Amino acid sequence: MLMLPDVKVYLSTSPTDMRKSFDGLAQLGKQELSKDVFTGELFVFINRSVNRVKILYWDRNGYCLWAKRLEKGIFRRPKVQGKAAPMRINELSLLLEGIDLTYPQRLVVI
Repeated sequence: MLMLPDVKVYLSTSPTDMRKSFDGLAQLGKQELSKDVFTGELFVFINRSVNRVKILYWDRNGYCLWAKRLEKGIFRRPKVQGKAAPMRINELSLLLEGIDLTYPQRLVVI
């Protein structure tokens, strides 16, 4: 998956049925998140058990779908209001690594 620094990322804040694929997730992006899914923006969906994530995006002539399942642990979904939480690409990277975005800390090494 290409991660450009200026790409917009939207996290769905409600649990998503991971049986959904391209069309079902695109429908969620349009209806629940109120976004245009043909822009190349990334739409992130997490299941109720918070151990699976799917990322949907449009790539010139078709949808692309990226998925990750954790064998141990859970993804740390940030606590936000609303149905779509905008994120920066580096926050998405941290989320996929299992870092809790609610209390992120930077450790400074001298």
